[in-house]
Amino acid sequence: MSDTRVPTSAGDATPVSPLRELLAIAGPTVATMTSYTLMTFTDKWLVSRLGPEFVGAQGNGGVAAWVPQSIAVGTLNVINSFVAQNLGAGRADRGPAYAWNGLWLSVIYWIVVLLPLAGALPGIFSSTGMDPQQATWAGEYGRILLLGSLLNLWTRGLSQFFYGMHRARVVMTAGIAANIVNLFISAVLVFGNGPVPADLGLFGRVCGDAGVALGIAPMGIAGSAWGTVIASGLEFLIPLAVFLGPKMNAAYHTRRAWRWSMSHVNDIGRVGWPAGLMFGNEMVCWAVFMVYLVSHFGREHASAGWIAHQYMSLSFMPAVGISVACQAVVGKQIGAGRPDLAESRAWLATKLAVVYMGICGVLFVVFRADLIRLFIEDGTPPDQISELVRLGSMMLIATAAFQLFDATAMVMSGALRGAGDTVFAGVATVIASWVIIVGGGFFMIRVFPGLESLGPWIAAAAYIFALCALLLGRFLTGKWKRMRLIEPPTTGEA
Repeated sequence: MSDTRVPTSAGDATPVSPLRELLAIAGPTVATMTSYTLMTFTDKWLVSRLGPEFVGAQGNGGVAAWVPQSIAVGTLNVINSFVAQNLGAGRADRGPAYAWNGLWLSVIYWIVVLLPLAGALPGIFSSTGMDPQQATWAGEYGRILLLGSLLNLWTRGLSQFFYGMHRARVVMTAGIAANIVNLFISAVLVFGNGPVPADLGLFGRVCGDAGVALGIAPMGIAGSAWGTVIASGLEFLIPLAVFLGPKMNAAYHTRRAWRWSMSHVNDIGRVGWPAGLMFGNEMVCWAVFMVYLVSHFGREHASAGWIAHQYMSLSFMPAVGISVACQAVVGKQIGAGRPDLAESRAWLATKLAVVYMGICGVLFVVFRADLIRLFIEDGTPPDQISELVRLGSMMLIATAAFQLFDATAMVMSGALRGAGDTVFAGVATVIASWVIIVGGGFFMIRVFPGLESLGPWIAAAAYIFALCALLLGRFLTGKWKRMRLIEPPTTGEA
């Protein structure tokens, strides 16, 4: 079978090639998955104009806010699989109930976990032993992001519905609009009616004039956080309007499934908990890696580490988007009873991710010094610039070393998730991340102290190699081909 069919409207389908089908989802999904990362990238770029010490604070605060959210985001990701498998089985109208119950679950998680953490975060940072001023800034930035995190969870949950329905362009449009809004609002709030760095050029002058006209006092790092929260609200409202709109409602009855459904909640929890554990645990380990293993060597190590980490995020988030697209395509083919097509789509997605992240790895090596200098303020002392570039360049080289393996691991994870095979990946990730990222990081510091913060980066590379081998091995066993999240279509169903 050389083609598949992607629904364009209720009761309609258009034959497309496998590559076009994958790109039709992966392209918009890549843009969407990069959205939140680009917002924090913008925050880091803006606060770097306040001084290099703000970069480390923003990075630490951002990861402290993202880690607890990532557990919920990982769990909500399986909405994609349920929606896609129902789409493949010809029961697309069963998908909206999963989206609605994802929204309800987000509210509960926000109230029970994220709001209390928002109140405690400043105190947590003050007790870490890091630089007191950086701890204050990090706590302030992270607290604001947590207060507005419900909007981000709603956005991620509803996005999974559109991914599963192979309609990722809706979410892409929202992501582009949100990032444009974030760029301008964050700049206005960060600098307010105060001085705006001259190197921001015309953009800086426009934002400065807006700050003066609105009478906004400079908010510094807190302003960048509030800008991200406001932009996240816009990113949610756009797909919500489409989801509830007359066309979508007429085709899939999206408005009538709004009530809490225990059966759908159980489905999301039953299949999603390993994915949430995998995603959240990995974020915890990376947080320990960045906040302690790297940052405890000093401000320069923290700032250089977060700059390198930001580029790492920009490389892997599009690959995560390809992984999500692979999840949707595999889920659809599993729902249609075609595991052979699901396998071929998974390998096609792997090739795309490997090519993209391979190019990123080359760029990290060739332009490493220039990439680090992008986040260094012009007035920074020369000796400090030299140290930041030295440290950041080594970290980017270490990052480049695992790009191909990271690409393969992420797509394999998405393929397994699309079929509903989530437990192995979740358990394997937990064990490998604690043993290699955390345990290996401490080992490198103790046994090879002369490497300083580069030692933990080498351990992180070893973790990616191991995870790639584990997930690729699981995929090759083929056990996932015999799994289903829904009942197979009966005679007469599409």
